[in-house]
Amino acid sequence: MPVPRVPRQDGPGERVGHAVEHVGQVVEQAGQAVGQAVDDIGGYIRSQRESAQVSLRQLARTAGVSNPYLSQIERGLRKPSAEILQQIAKGLRISAEALYVKAGILDERPASDVTDAVFADPTLTERQKQVLLEIYQSFRQEGGKHVAPGHPTEPS
Repeated sequence: MPVPRVPRQDGPGERVGHAVEHVGQVVEQAGQAVGQAVDDIGGYIRSQRESAQVSLRQLARTAGVSNPYLSQIERGLRKPSAEILQQIAKGLRISAEALYVKAGILDERPASDVTDAVFADPTLTERQKQVLLEIYQSFRQEGGKHVAPGHPTEPS
């Protein structure tokens, strides 16, 4: 009489092996994502620099970094710190927040005409832009609490 086959169950060792393999895949994917972010930020900085018609040397001087270091950032070989990104943004006269989002330091916030206008204003400093947007957000939050019923801007 044949012995019935019992479905094979993974033992603890095999389950651990599968878990380690899965963790390895997750780590590899995260590494690829970080590498992509570095490439993206570098390409973004290069495109912003070129559209502003600023040379690599000029931007490096303005940002307080060396030419080779900035070149490595643009080619995706180095990931700049938040401080270096802020200096580069200042040198390009663009929003540091935009660079932080591209670098994965900040989550992207939904844009509005007001925030776009503030970020696009070349006469404002980064600090002034930040303060204006903080005030704007506080007014929006406050305004949403005190809108009269039936008013067109009443929150739904």
